[in-house]
Amino acid sequence: MASRSERPVLGGTNGTETGRAAYGEQSSDEEGVLGTRESIGRSRRRAGLVAGGILMIVLVVALGLGVGRGPSLPEFSEEELATLRSLALSELGPVPDDPTNRVADDPAAAALGHDLFFDTRFSTNGSVACGTCHVPDLSFTDGLPTGVGVGRMPRKTMNLVATAYDQWLFWDGRKDSQWAQALAPLESLVEHGGTRTMYARLVAEHYREPYEAIFGPLPDFSDATRFPGLAGPNGDAAAAAAWGAMAPADQDAVTTVFVNMGKAIAAFERLLVPTPSRFDAYAAAVLEGDAAGATVLSADEVAGLQLFIGRAGCTTCHRGPRFTNGEFHNTGVPRVPNAAPDTGRAAGAHLVLNDEFNCRSRWSDAQPPDCPHLDFLRIDDHGLAGMFKAPTLRNVALTAPYMDAGQFATLDEVLAHYNTAPQDELGHSELQPLGLTDAELRQLVAFLQTLTGPAEMPDFPSPSTED
Repeated sequence: MASRSERPVLGGTNGTETGRAAYGEQSSDEEGVLGTRESIGRSRRRAGLVAGGILMIVLVVALGLGVGRGPSLPEFSEEELATLRSLALSELGPVPDDPTNRVADDPAAAALGHDLFFDTRFSTNGSVACGTCHVPDLSFTDGLPTGVGVGRMPRKTMNLVATAYDQWLFWDGRKDSQWAQALAPLESLVEHGGTRTMYARLVAEHYREPYEAIFGPLPDFSDATRFPGLAGPNGDAAAAAAWGAMAPADQDAVTTVFVNMGKAIAAFERLLVPTPSRFDAYAAAVLEGDAAGATVLSADEVAGLQLFIGRAGCTTCHRGPRFTNGEFHNTGVPRVPNAAPDTGRAAGAHLVLNDEFNCRSRWSDAQPPDCPHLDFLRIDDHGLAGMFKAPTLRNVALTAPYMDAGQFATLDEVLAHYNTAPQDELGHSELQPLGLTDAELRQLVAFLQTLTGPAEMPDFPSPSTED
């Protein structure tokens, strides 16, 4: 047995009475050692119990707070998961065929259309191109309440991305193909302001080679008596009169070039498709059970998504991977003060049915069976009054201001309108008040901002304006 001087130091002592008393040592050597061992054992057991209790408390608190666990997926019902899947860009599918346009998928036509799209010579003031109002960095909108060309337009410039999937074009749906839509601004007195003979001459002068490679030989437009410089059926009075004086065959020759311009521009516009956004990354993660990937959205953004597909009812109109049903709705949006009356779809339905360039026109490449949408077209002046097309919400954060005439400057203003659901001047609206709190409205706005993904556009050489 070791002497006192050989015992280990305990409690900061070296066998002193104070040290021994602290650990319960006895006065005799043997009893002191035994007592010390028992006392140390009891102390260690007490310390172990205390430490174990503290560890248990820490674990319980940690579990309650989620500390130490990886991210978890939010809870979605099977119905909500199905809706989430339907909104994902992966569900978009290929661009549908366009039987009205035989060059719709011709790369050479798309290249020509790209050059025409950005060429400001195709306007009366030499400053307006399609790309003036449809700016790529703004998802092919212009950031203005209403468009500005050679004059001011009555409606906001619409997003062109993925319009190849649309049956109806413009806010009122007055066109039923991309190429027919592209032609309308060219003849509008407040957009490009030009005429058909003006455009035919420009194509012959600046784009003869690419045009003829796609569409065949151009007519000779040099005879000004047959082909006046400014003549067209939709121009001002002088241009309309000059057009009326032209021989029908010459009118057809000019209109053929005009139509082919539109079809080339449409071939380019078909290539404008959305790219995945943060929402799409989130949807893919949730559907694959990837909790870590789902952290791409914040808690507020996820809450906004749940409102969007749930209680707020946004998918009634904004559904599918483009976040639009492509149809027309009256949401009680107020008219712009002092603006001319705008009946929206009520007028647009009549216009498309009687359009010179609709699916069944002689300028279309489609066969009559390809155009069933015109057979089932709803024409109801009263019921359609005040209805406008539900725009895509893809890239909505880039396309302010909002609504058909830019009535709301911000997404907050849009949602405030939907939250109260007032009727329009005619006492019409499809909306029911959402009744959301301010916090919930902020969450919806946060979600809408996750839908931004730059439009995909192939690289084309910059068009020359010097030839």
